[in-house]
Amino acid sequence: MRLLVLGTAGYHPNDRRDTSCFLLPELGWILDAGTGMHRVRRWLKTNSLDIFLSHAHLDHIVGLTFLPDVVWNKNVTRVTVHAEPAKLTAIERNLYAPSLFPLRPDFQRHLLDGSPFEIGNCRISTFPLRHPGGSLGFRFDWPDRSLAYVTDTTAGVAADYLAAIRGVDLLIHECNFRDSDRAWAEKTGHSHTSAVAELAAAAGVGRLLVTHFNPLDDDPDPIGLAIAQGIFAPTLLAEDGMELEF
Repeated sequence: MRLLVLGTAGYHPNDRRDTSCFLLPELGWILDAGTGMHRVRRWLKTNSLDIFLSHAHLDHIVGLTFLPDVVWNKNVTRVTVHAEPAKLTAIERNLYAPSLFPLRPDFQRHLLDGSPFEIGNCRISTFPLRHPGGSLGFRFDWPDRSLAYVTDTTAGVAADYLAAIRGVDLLIHECNFRDSDRAWAEKTGHSHTSAVAELAAAAGVGRLLVTHFNPLDDDPDPIGLAIAQGIFAPTLLAEDGMELEF
């Protein structure tokens, strides 16, 4: 299955990266709707879209306002947003307030309550993450592969969600800060390099794709990839425009 990386920055975009957005093009599934959402249209081939939201901070949802353009003249008959009830209420009340965005896109709502659910042959489970305002992680299990998406939280081998990601083939995990900025990671509810790699090793995942980088760090390697690979060798640095098979 193919994964398209459409946005890899945290907080705000920069010249190199849009904010969080990943697409499974064969399924029409989107993981978070950051500014990278504008790229979905180029790859959209399905007649449905399922958007899975980790939380409602602006860098993960502003792309919902791009939906009219994303589906313009496309044969899309259904869009479903999967989110926690309080987060979806906040989005509908604030992001789509008439004075901010007068064209409310038409989409179905699937309210996540912590119970696993299925779409086709995929079992989808969610788990809470520690982050200001709250966030959700997702695990997707198909008969022949698995994927976990974890963003906006503080990683570590003692993380409550370690069991929820154990053994996945591919773990997409935020890594907003370098190890030298560990204090900022703790303060803001984000992760730093070695903690993410140690978590991946402890969870026995197949590969780790790190993302959600500090947008003020314009180094092509914003986290110190060699440090992560020294702890967990199959670690990849996400880049906007990357395509990955898993």
